[in-house]
Amino acid sequence: MERIPVSGPWITQREIDYVTDAVTNAWYGNANMYNERFERAFAEYVGTRYSVALPSCTSAIHLSLLALGVGPGDEVILPDLTWIASAAPIRYVGATPVFADADASSWCLTAEAVEACITPRTRAILAVDLYGSMPDMDALRMVAERHGLPIVEDAAEAVGSEYRGRRAGSFGATGVFSFHGSKTLTTGEGGMLVTDREDLWRRVLFLRDHGRKPGDKMFFNTEVAYKYKMSSMQAALGLAQLERIEELVARKREIFDWYRQGLADLEGVALNAEPEGTKNSYWMVTAVLDPSYGLCKDRLMEEMSERHVDCRPFFHPLSSLPAFAGEIEAERARARNRVSYAISPYGINLPSGQNLDKEKVAYVCAQLRELLAAHGPAAGTAPAAAVLAASGR
Repeated sequence: MERIPVSGPWITQREIDYVTDAVTNAWYGNANMYNERFERAFAEYVGTRYSVALPSCTSAIHLSLLALGVGPGDEVILPDLTWIASAAPIRYVGATPVFADADASSWCLTAEAVEACITPRTRAILAVDLYGSMPDMDALRMVAERHGLPIVEDAAEAVGSEYRGRRAGSFGATGVFSFHGSKTLTTGEGGMLVTDREDLWRRVLFLRDHGRKPGDKMFFNTEVAYKYKMSSMQAALGLAQLERIEELVARKREIFDWYRQGLADLEGVALNAEPEGTKNSYWMVTAVLDPSYGLCKDRLMEEMSERHVDCRPFFHPLSSLPAFAGEIEAERARARNRVSYAISPYGINLPSGQNLDKEKVAYVCAQLRELLAAHGPAAGTAPAAAVLAASGR
Protein backbone atom coordinates (compact mmCIF):
# COMPACT_ATOMS: atom_id res chain seq x y z
CA MET A 1 0.00 0.00 0.00
CA GLU A 2 1.31 3.46 -0.92
CA ARG A 3 1.67 5.95 1.94
CA ILE A 4 -1.71 7.38 2.90
CA PRO A 5 -1.64 11.10 3.80
CA VAL A 6 -3.68 12.43 6.69
CA SER A 7 -5.51 15.13 4.72
CA GLY A 8 -5.85 16.77 1.34
CA PRO A 9 -8.31 18.41 -1.09
CA TRP A 10 -10.52 17.31 -3.96
CA ILE A 11 -9.71 19.46 -7.00
CA THR A 12 -11.58 19.21 -10.31
CA GLN A 13 -11.47 20.94 -13.67
CA ARG A 14 -13.91 23.56 -12.34
CA GLU A 15 -11.31 24.80 -9.86
CA ILE A 16 -8.58 24.82 -12.51
CA ASP A 17 -10.78 26.78 -14.93
CA TYR A 18 -11.79 29.39 -12.33
CA VAL A 19 -8.22 29.97 -11.14
CA THR A 20 -6.99 30.18 -14.74
CA ASP A 21 -9.65 32.78 -15.49
CA ALA A 22 -8.70 34.75 -12.38
CA VAL A 23 -5.00 34.82 -13.17
CA THR A 24 -5.86 35.83 -16.74
CA ASN A 25 -8.60 38.41 -16.19
CA ALA A 26 -8.90 39.46 -12.52
CA TRP A 27 -6.82 42.63 -12.84
CA TYR A 28 -7.43 46.36 -13.24
CA GLY A 29 -11.15 47.08 -13.02
CA ASN A 30 -11.90 43.38 -12.57
CA ALA A 31 -9.41 42.85 -9.73
CA ASN A 32 -12.06 42.06 -7.13
CA MET A 33 -14.57 40.15 -9.23
CA TYR A 34 -13.86 36.72 -7.72
CA ASN A 35 -13.50 38.06 -4.18
CA GLU A 36 -16.92 39.71 -4.39
CA ARG A 37 -18.56 36.61 -5.90
CA PHE A 38 -16.98 34.35 -3.30
CA GLU A 39 -18.02 36.59 -0.40
CA ARG A 40 -21.63 36.91 -1.61
CA ALA A 41 -21.96 33.18 -2.23
CA PHE A 42 -20.38 32.23 1.08
CA ALA A 43 -22.64 34.54 3.11
CA GLU A 44 -25.65 33.06 1.33
CA TYR A 45 -24.45 29.53 2.05
CA VAL A 46 -23.87 30.13 5.77
CA GLY A 47 -27.01 32.26 6.10
CA THR A 48 -25.50 35.56 7.21
CA ARG A 49 -25.78 39.09 5.83
CA TYR A 50 -22.07 39.76 5.40
CA SER A 51 -18.90 37.87 4.55
CA VAL A 52 -15.29 39.06 4.30
CA ALA A 53 -12.57 37.02 2.59
CA LEU A 54 -9.26 37.01 4.49
CA PRO A 55 -5.83 35.35 4.34
CA SER A 56 -6.51 32.98 7.26
CA CYS A 57 -8.92 32.04 10.01
CA THR A 58 -6.38 33.42 12.49
CA SER A 59 -6.74 36.86 10.93
CA ALA A 60 -10.52 36.48 11.06
CA ILE A 61 -10.38 35.85 14.82
CA HIS A 62 -8.00 38.78 15.23
CA LEU A 63 -10.31 41.16 13.37
CA SER A 64 -13.35 39.80 15.25
CA LEU A 65 -11.78 40.61 18.61
CA LEU A 66 -10.64 44.05 17.46
CA ALA A 67 -14.07 44.88 16.05
CA LEU A 68 -15.68 43.77 19.32
CA GLY A 69 -13.36 46.07 21.29
CA VAL A 70 -11.47 43.32 23.14
CA GLY A 71 -8.11 44.56 24.40
CA PRO A 72 -5.57 44.72 27.22
CA GLY A 73 -6.91 43.68 30.60
CA ASP A 74 -9.77 41.66 29.10
CA GLU A 75 -10.29 37.90 29.21
CA VAL A 76 -11.63 35.63 26.47
CA ILE A 77 -12.86 32.13 27.32
CA LEU A 78 -12.06 29.37 24.82
CA PRO A 79 -11.72 25.58 24.92
CA ASP A 80 -8.49 24.05 26.13
CA LEU A 81 -8.81 21.43 23.37
CA THR A 82 -8.10 23.36 20.18
CA TRP A 83 -5.27 24.53 17.94
CA ILE A 84 -3.18 27.46 19.14
CA ALA A 85 -4.53 29.61 16.29
CA SER A 86 -7.72 30.02 18.33
CA ALA A 87 -5.79 31.48 21.25
CA ALA A 88 -3.03 33.44 19.53
CA PRO A 89 -5.23 36.36 18.37
CA ILE A 90 -6.41 36.83 21.96
CA ARG A 91 -2.80 37.54 22.82
CA TYR A 92 -2.40 39.74 19.74
CA VAL A 93 -4.96 42.19 21.15
CA GLY A 94 -3.38 42.13 24.61
CA ALA A 95 -6.13 40.07 26.26
CA THR A 96 -5.80 36.89 28.34
CA PRO A 97 -6.97 33.48 27.07
CA VAL A 98 -8.88 31.49 29.70
CA PHE A 99 -8.94 27.76 28.93
CA ALA A 100 -12.21 25.92 29.66
CA ASP A 101 -12.97 22.21 29.66
CA ALA A 102 -14.65 20.08 26.99
CA ASP A 103 -17.57 17.70 26.69
CA ALA A 104 -16.46 14.06 26.78
CA SER A 105 -18.52 13.16 23.70
CA SER A 106 -18.46 16.16 21.34
CA TRP A 107 -14.99 17.30 22.53
CA CYS A 108 -16.29 20.88 22.31
CA LEU A 109 -16.68 23.66 24.85
CA THR A 110 -19.49 23.25 27.40
CA ALA A 111 -21.74 25.92 28.86
CA GLU A 112 -20.99 24.60 32.33
CA ALA A 113 -17.24 25.02 31.80
CA VAL A 114 -17.70 28.53 30.42
CA GLU A 115 -19.88 29.58 33.35
CA ALA A 116 -17.18 28.44 35.77
CA CYS A 117 -14.57 30.63 34.04
CA ILE A 118 -16.49 33.92 33.81
CA THR A 119 -15.06 36.84 35.80
CA PRO A 120 -15.66 40.61 35.76
CA ARG A 121 -12.87 40.82 33.15
CA THR A 122 -14.50 38.41 30.67
CA ARG A 123 -15.27 40.18 27.39
CA ALA A 124 -16.03 37.36 24.93
CA ILE A 125 -16.46 33.62 24.41
CA LEU A 126 -14.67 31.86 21.56
CA ALA A 127 -16.48 28.59 20.78
CA VAL A 128 -14.65 26.07 18.56
CA ASP A 129 -16.41 23.53 16.33
CA LEU A 130 -13.71 20.92 16.83
CA TYR A 131 -12.96 18.55 13.93
CA GLY A 132 -16.42 19.35 12.47
CA SER A 133 -18.32 18.69 15.69
CA MET A 134 -20.39 21.43 17.32
CA PRO A 135 -21.07 22.34 20.95
CA ASP A 136 -24.51 22.78 22.47
CA MET A 137 -24.98 26.23 20.96
CA ASP A 138 -28.32 26.85 22.70
CA ALA A 139 -26.73 26.38 26.11
CA LEU A 140 -23.67 28.47 25.21
CA ARG A 141 -25.82 31.31 23.88
CA MET A 142 -27.92 31.30 27.05
CA VAL A 143 -24.77 31.75 29.16
CA ALA A 144 -23.48 34.44 26.81
CA GLU A 145 -26.76 36.38 26.85
CA ARG A 146 -27.08 36.12 30.62
CA HIS A 147 -23.66 37.73 31.05
CA GLY A 148 -23.85 40.11 28.09
CA LEU A 149 -20.96 38.46 26.24
CA PRO A 150 -20.50 38.12 22.47
CA ILE A 151 -19.60 34.76 20.96
CA VAL A 152 -17.01 34.34 18.23
CA GLU A 153 -17.74 31.00 16.59
CA ASP A 154 -14.53 29.39 15.39
CA ALA A 155 -15.88 27.19 12.61
CA ALA A 156 -12.41 26.80 11.05
CA GLU A 157 -12.89 23.03 10.81
CA ALA A 158 -16.66 22.87 10.37
CA VAL A 159 -17.81 24.20 7.03
CA GLY A 160 -20.92 22.18 6.23
CA SER A 161 -21.72 21.23 9.82
CA GLU A 162 -25.14 22.14 11.22
CA TYR A 163 -26.84 22.62 14.57
CA ARG A 164 -30.65 22.43 14.62
CA GLY A 165 -30.84 23.24 10.92
CA ARG A 166 -28.47 26.22 10.99
CA ARG A 167 -25.02 26.25 9.42
CA ALA A 168 -21.87 26.30 11.51
CA GLY A 169 -20.50 29.84 11.71
CA SER A 170 -23.91 31.52 11.97
CA PHE A 171 -24.32 31.47 15.76
CA GLY A 172 -21.99 34.19 17.00
CA ALA A 173 -21.48 37.92 16.67
CA THR A 174 -19.00 36.68 14.08
CA GLY A 175 -18.20 33.29 12.60
CA VAL A 176 -14.75 32.46 11.25
CA PHE A 177 -13.56 29.78 8.82
CA SER A 178 -10.28 28.33 7.58
CA PHE A 179 -9.58 27.38 3.97
CA HIS A 180 -6.16 25.86 4.65
CA GLY A 181 -5.06 23.11 2.24
CA SER A 182 -6.20 20.45 4.69
CA LYS A 183 -9.75 21.77 5.03
CA THR A 184 -12.95 20.45 3.44
CA LEU A 185 -13.21 23.63 1.34
CA THR A 186 -9.78 24.99 0.47
CA THR A 187 -8.14 28.03 -1.10
CA GLY A 188 -4.66 26.73 -0.25
CA GLU A 189 -4.38 29.29 2.53
CA GLY A 190 -7.24 31.59 3.41
CA GLY A 191 -10.17 32.33 5.65
CA MET A 192 -13.54 34.02 5.95
CA LEU A 193 -15.36 36.12 8.53
CA VAL A 194 -19.17 36.20 8.52
CA THR A 195 -21.57 38.32 10.54
CA ASP A 196 -25.11 39.69 10.59
CA ARG A 197 -23.97 42.94 12.25
CA GLU A 198 -23.34 45.82 9.88
CA ASP A 199 -21.23 47.69 12.46
CA LEU A 200 -18.82 44.76 12.81
CA TRP A 201 -18.69 44.21 9.06
CA ARG A 202 -17.79 47.84 8.37
CA ARG A 203 -15.17 47.88 11.13
CA VAL A 204 -13.58 44.68 9.77
CA LEU A 205 -13.44 46.11 6.23
CA PHE A 206 -11.67 49.16 7.63
CA LEU A 207 -9.19 47.24 9.79
CA ARG A 208 -8.23 44.69 7.13
CA ASP A 209 -6.98 47.40 4.70
CA HIS A 210 -4.47 49.45 6.68
CA GLY A 211 -7.09 51.60 8.39
CA ARG A 212 -8.76 53.23 5.42
CA LYS A 213 -12.36 53.23 4.32
CA PRO A 214 -13.39 50.85 1.52
CA GLY A 215 -13.10 52.63 -1.81
CA ASP A 216 -10.65 55.24 -0.50
CA LYS A 217 -8.47 56.46 -3.40
CA MET A 218 -6.59 59.14 -1.49
CA PHE A 219 -4.56 56.73 0.66
CA PHE A 220 -5.57 58.75 3.71
CA ASN A 221 -5.24 56.33 6.61
CA THR A 222 -6.91 57.29 9.87
CA GLU A 223 -5.57 54.36 11.97
CA VAL A 224 -2.62 52.01 11.88
CA ALA A 225 -4.31 48.71 11.02
CA TYR A 226 -3.60 45.51 9.09
CA LYS A 227 -3.08 44.01 5.66
CA TYR A 228 -5.51 41.09 5.63
CA LYS A 229 -6.73 40.38 2.11
CA MET A 230 -7.27 37.30 -0.04
CA SER A 231 -5.91 37.15 -3.59
CA SER A 232 -8.24 36.83 -6.56
CA MET A 233 -6.73 33.43 -7.43
CA GLN A 234 -7.54 32.11 -3.94
CA ALA A 235 -11.06 33.55 -4.16
CA ALA A 236 -11.58 31.87 -7.54
CA LEU A 237 -10.50 28.53 -6.10
CA GLY A 238 -12.76 29.07 -3.09
CA LEU A 239 -15.76 29.95 -5.26
CA ALA A 240 -15.33 26.80 -7.35
CA GLN A 241 -15.06 24.70 -4.19
CA LEU A 242 -18.11 26.40 -2.68
CA GLU A 243 -20.15 25.56 -5.77
CA ARG A 244 -19.29 21.92 -5.00
CA ILE A 245 -19.71 22.17 -1.22
CA GLU A 246 -22.52 19.64 -0.96
CA GLU A 247 -20.47 16.92 -2.64
CA LEU A 248 -17.37 17.87 -0.63
CA VAL A 249 -19.25 17.49 2.65
CA ALA A 250 -20.96 14.33 1.39
CA ARG A 251 -17.54 12.84 0.61
CA LYS A 252 -16.34 13.62 4.15
CA ARG A 253 -19.40 11.99 5.64
CA GLU A 254 -18.98 8.97 3.35
CA ILE A 255 -15.35 8.57 4.47
CA PHE A 256 -16.45 8.70 8.10
CA ASP A 257 -19.12 6.10 7.45
CA TRP A 258 -16.50 3.75 5.97
CA TYR A 259 -14.47 4.13 9.16
CA ARG A 260 -17.55 3.68 11.34
CA GLN A 261 -18.36 0.40 9.59
CA GLY A 262 -14.74 -0.74 9.55
CA LEU A 263 -14.23 -0.16 13.27
CA ALA A 264 -17.79 -0.85 14.46
CA ASP A 265 -17.05 -3.87 16.66
CA LEU A 266 -13.65 -2.68 17.91
CA GLU A 267 -13.95 -2.37 21.67
CA GLY A 268 -12.49 0.63 23.44
CA VAL A 269 -12.35 3.02 20.46
CA ALA A 270 -14.59 6.09 20.25
CA LEU A 271 -15.02 8.00 16.99
CA ASN A 272 -16.46 11.47 16.43
CA ALA A 273 -19.94 11.97 17.86
CA GLU A 274 -23.00 13.36 16.10
CA PRO A 275 -25.49 14.34 18.83
CA GLU A 276 -29.17 14.52 17.98
CA GLY A 277 -29.99 17.76 16.20
CA THR A 278 -26.52 18.17 14.70
CA LYS A 279 -24.85 17.35 11.40
CA ASN A 280 -21.13 16.67 11.69
CA SER A 281 -19.09 17.41 8.56
CA TYR A 282 -16.30 15.17 9.93
CA TRP A 283 -13.38 17.28 8.77
CA MET A 284 -11.11 14.84 10.57
CA VAL A 285 -12.02 11.28 11.47
CA THR A 286 -10.78 11.04 15.05
CA ALA A 287 -10.30 7.98 17.24
CA VAL A 288 -9.92 8.14 21.03
CA LEU A 289 -8.59 4.92 22.60
CA ASP A 290 -9.43 3.51 25.97
CA PRO A 291 -6.40 4.06 28.27
CA SER A 292 -6.36 0.34 29.04
CA TYR A 293 -4.65 -0.27 25.68
CA GLY A 294 -1.61 1.48 27.12
CA LEU A 295 -1.04 3.30 23.83
CA CYS A 296 -0.49 7.05 23.87
CA LYS A 297 -1.09 8.99 20.67
CA ASP A 298 2.61 9.57 19.90
CA ARG A 299 3.45 5.87 19.97
CA LEU A 300 0.34 4.92 18.00
CA MET A 301 1.20 7.48 15.30
CA GLU A 302 4.75 6.11 15.05
CA GLU A 303 3.50 2.56 14.63
CA MET A 304 0.87 3.58 12.07
CA SER A 305 3.54 5.51 10.16
CA GLU A 306 5.64 2.34 9.94
CA ARG A 307 2.64 0.83 8.18
CA HIS A 308 2.55 3.75 5.68
CA VAL A 309 -0.40 5.50 7.37
CA ASP A 310 0.00 9.15 8.33
CA CYS A 311 -1.98 10.35 11.36
CA ARG A 312 -2.16 13.52 13.44
CA PRO A 313 -2.31 13.83 17.22
CA PHE A 314 -5.49 14.97 18.90
CA PHE A 315 -4.75 18.57 19.87
CA HIS A 316 -2.77 18.95 23.07
CA PRO A 317 -4.57 21.04 25.69
CA LEU A 318 -3.40 24.60 25.12
CA SER A 319 -2.63 24.92 28.82
CA SER A 320 -0.06 22.09 28.44
CA LEU A 321 1.95 23.84 25.72
CA PRO A 322 5.35 25.44 26.40
CA ALA A 323 3.95 28.58 24.74
CA PHE A 324 1.82 29.16 27.87
CA ALA A 325 4.23 27.76 30.46
CA GLY A 326 4.24 29.65 33.74
CA GLU A 327 1.02 31.53 33.08
CA ILE A 328 -1.50 31.50 35.91
CA GLU A 329 -4.44 30.73 33.62
CA ALA A 330 -2.60 27.72 32.20
CA GLU A 331 -1.86 26.47 35.71
CA ARG A 332 -5.51 26.83 36.69
CA ALA A 333 -6.63 25.02 33.55
CA ARG A 334 -4.29 22.11 34.13
CA ALA A 335 -5.84 21.59 37.56
CA ARG A 336 -9.42 22.12 36.35
CA ASN A 337 -9.84 20.63 32.87
CA ARG A 338 -9.97 16.92 33.65
CA VAL A 339 -11.89 15.88 30.53
CA SER A 340 -9.47 17.63 28.17
CA TYR A 341 -6.48 16.01 29.85
CA ALA A 342 -8.14 12.58 29.86
CA ILE A 343 -9.01 12.63 26.14
CA SER A 344 -6.00 14.25 24.49
CA PRO A 345 -3.26 11.68 25.29
CA TYR A 346 -5.19 8.85 23.59
CA GLY A 347 -6.63 10.55 20.50
CA ILE A 348 -5.43 10.58 16.90
CA ASN A 349 -6.78 11.89 13.61
CA LEU A 350 -6.93 9.11 11.04
CA PRO A 351 -6.40 9.79 7.31
CA SER A 352 -9.30 11.96 6.17
CA GLY A 353 -8.18 13.35 2.81
CA GLN A 354 -10.75 13.52 0.05
CA ASN A 355 -8.60 11.32 -2.18
CA LEU A 356 -9.46 8.32 0.00
CA ASP A 357 -11.41 5.39 -1.33
CA LYS A 358 -13.03 2.50 0.48
CA GLU A 359 -10.01 0.24 -0.08
CA LYS A 360 -7.61 2.69 1.58
CA VAL A 361 -9.92 3.20 4.54
CA ALA A 362 -10.22 -0.57 4.91
CA TYR A 363 -6.42 -0.78 4.96
CA VAL A 364 -6.19 1.89 7.69
CA CYS A 365 -8.83 0.09 9.76
CA ALA A 366 -6.98 -3.21 9.36
CA GLN A 367 -3.68 -1.70 10.50
CA LEU A 368 -5.32 -0.09 13.53
CA ARG A 369 -6.99 -3.38 14.45
CA GLU A 370 -3.70 -5.27 14.20
CA LEU A 371 -1.89 -2.75 16.38
CA LEU A 372 -4.54 -2.77 19.06
CA ALA A 373 -4.74 -6.55 19.04
CA ALA A 374 -0.97 -6.71 19.54
CA HIS A 375 -1.31 -4.54 22.62
CA GLY A 376 -4.10 -6.63 24.10
CA PRO A 377 -7.86 -6.04 24.27
CA ALA A 378 -9.33 -3.05 26.04
CA ALA A 379 -10.40 -3.74 29.60
CA GLY A 380 -14.06 -3.33 28.72
CA THR A 381 -14.43 0.30 29.74
CA ALA A 382 -15.87 2.53 27.03
CA PRO A 383 -13.66 5.56 26.33
CA ALA A 384 -16.33 8.10 27.29
CA ALA A 385 -16.92 6.33 30.59
CA ALA A 386 -13.20 6.22 31.27
CA VAL A 387 -12.94 9.92 30.62
CA LEU A 388 -15.81 10.70 32.95
CA ALA A 389 -14.31 8.46 35.63
CA ALA A 390 -10.99 10.24 35.29
CA SER A 391 -12.74 13.60 35.58
CA GLY A 392 -14.51 12.62 38.76
CA ARG A 393 -17.96 13.22 37.20
